[in-house]
Amino acid sequence: MSPQPQAAVGAPLTRVDGRLKVTGKATYAAEHDIEGVVHAVIVDSTIGRGRITGIDTRAALAQPGVIKVISHLNAPRLVYRGNPESIDPPGNKQLRIFQDDKVLFHGQPVAVVVATTLETAQHAASLVKVRYDATKSSTDMASAPAGEPVNYARGDADKAFASAAVRLDVTYQQPRAHHNAMEPHATIARWDGDKLTLWDKTQWPVGTQKDVAAQFGIPNDSVRIIAPFVGGGFGSAIRAWPHIATAAIAARETGRPVKLVLSRKQMYFGTGYRPAYEYRVRLGSDRRGRVSAMVQHLKSETSTYENFTEGVLHAGQMVYNAPNVRQDYRTVPLDVNTPVWMRGPGFATAAFAVESAMDELAHKLGIDPIELRLRNEPEEDPSNGLPFSTRRLRECLATGAREFGWSRRNPKPRSTRDGDWLIGTGMAIGIMDVPRMPAQARVRLDADGTALVEAATSDMGPGTYTSQAQVAADALGLTMRNVTFRLGDSTMPPTPPHGGSMTMAMVGSAVQDGCDTVRKQAIKLAVEDERSPLYGADAGNVVVRGGRLHVKDNPARGETYGQLLTRNNRTHLEVLGSYTPGETRFSMYSYSVTFAEVAVDARLGLVRVRRMLGVYDAGRIISPKLADSQALGGQVGGIGAALLEHTVTDHRDGRIVNADLANYMVPVNADIPDLRAIFLDGGDDRKADPIGVKGLGEVVHIGVAPAIANAVFHATGRRVRELPITVEALL
Repeated sequence: MSPQPQAAVGAPLTRVDGRLKVTGKATYAAEHDIEGVVHAVIVDSTIGRGRITGIDTRAALAQPGVIKVISHLNAPRLVYRGNPESIDPPGNKQLRIFQDDKVLFHGQPVAVVVATTLETAQHAASLVKVRYDATKSSTDMASAPAGEPVNYARGDADKAFASAAVRLDVTYQQPRAHHNAMEPHATIARWDGDKLTLWDKTQWPVGTQKDVAAQFGIPNDSVRIIAPFVGGGFGSAIRAWPHIATAAIAARETGRPVKLVLSRKQMYFGTGYRPAYEYRVRLGSDRRGRVSAMVQHLKSETSTYENFTEGVLHAGQMVYNAPNVRQDYRTVPLDVNTPVWMRGPGFATAAFAVESAMDELAHKLGIDPIELRLRNEPEEDPSNGLPFSTRRLRECLATGAREFGWSRRNPKPRSTRDGDWLIGTGMAIGIMDVPRMPAQARVRLDADGTALVEAATSDMGPGTYTSQAQVAADALGLTMRNVTFRLGDSTMPPTPPHGGSMTMAMVGSAVQDGCDTVRKQAIKLAVEDERSPLYGADAGNVVVRGGRLHVKDNPARGETYGQLLTRNNRTHLEVLGSYTPGETRFSMYSYSVTFAEVAVDARLGLVRVRRMLGVYDAGRIISPKLADSQALGGQVGGIGAALLEHTVTDHRDGRIVNADLANYMVPVNADIPDLRAIFLDGGDDRKADPIGVKGLGEVVHIGVAPAIANAVFHATGRRVRELPITVEALL
């Protein structure tokens, strides 16, 4: 079969949904116009642990327009049968909303007020009086016992470390961080008999559908999730949080459609967050910098009712060619709500510790940080012995060093100044694994020469509407304006979560499969149709361009999809495309190298990032403009992690002190310097998936924070091992 011409894939196209977004016509979860909708506001607990001894709702119910106040005293009993297809770890128990009098963390929903207007519901919620029997809560990871460890080992790391010529033993601290997407979490719930429709902010419509069905004990197809647009997520909307069940309960109990929108404050304890970590690293090497031992001890926070873990160990196992590695990873159960994945989950955390430690080792040895990494670059995955599908880190390092001007760097810390500013440069490696999960996509080619492609994925901002249409357009041989991609509805073909850098690879492969099948069906129909100009042609030598089928070497011999289908009395061709990953014998990762230049005020300790460059081995780039946007966004997020973002908890009762955007600092335009991204050409990874992509949205963030931290050390000579890097740490 002749390869299809590639006109859309690889072209820097503008988002197809861009106009909807900038004109306000894109409809987000709370913006759907549902007839008869009423409003719900959650009442949050004001203690960190204990029991509810009484709830006085009289003042709230006396307010005009209040319909009902629901709590554990009058809420229906839910089944919570468990969802075997949940993304959550086996054995975890979700927070069971309004099912008993227990309070497990500060801010837990203890009641919900339903009223005819939002203002009435807000006021009435403030009038609900809850009495508690409070007990002392435990929210400080430093003073709480840890659970049993997850272990990994190869070789004898302790013995190798003890005998190493050069040793490093350091501990890095990373704070809790919250996602703070622009769109708050919101749900509109409506029951039609025993059928539930939820307009929801979700990164996984099918996952939310199954979770809610399991909670209520109803069939999956009795729940429909609609989410055409998601205003940012970063992982916060990848599971069904308690407010979703709360809205559904309120709608069922009142017999009205109910809208529930979390306040910005409620998002800090109503949804998840990146957990705080303590990460100790012991490195041993010879005097030439060949690492012989890596010992890593990790602790992270989790809730008492769920044990949240993430892939934080992989990077320390395989990014460098250390023959002796030992790791232990413990979670610390606390009286907090459950953490969740956040951009670069696990790998971003590991990168700060591992890449900072490698920079410290390079300084101790007097070796250039890039050279140290090259000396420890493996030829195969040292954690399992598998060959890499692709690993072009050497090229990333060389390209980045050249483009960033690394050779002009004076290696001595605190050696470069610009007036009152100390100037430093740093770099770090980032890796992200390539998850592989099944996906499906429905493809319909109509007789008018247009195509509709549907899949139940989400789009929280990377441009899924556009990139999937690009794949479909080339596979069908259509122009972009004749292809429509629809998403965000659980009635569409199922897909994996929209996270973990899976969507382009998994959903894109299903789209490719479906479109290839439809195109081949059309070609078969043409070459077997005596009335077609293509009758008798070799099907393998027919391509489609601009909606016209023709012999590859004879463009004049052909016809359009419309002519072919109309003549054969076919209104359309339709198939269900699919991708099912098979067994693999390769180690598959995306790679990045981030370079950063910072300026630190010598007297005030202020840090300013002056410029950054990211170089990426991320497989085939479907949409260069969207990829560039993703890379710059990941770098911005890394600036936040390095210099600004951290959640502060009052350990007396577990209250989050800075639960708003005035006190939880995120990067703004004034914080953002000159950012640049380079994607290595020719990196198609067909071992990873049929379309050769490896995932991009995570790896562009991973490694940014340690690159900045390493640059701060180079500028000041002071090593800061706790994020974010504050003025106080540098004074």
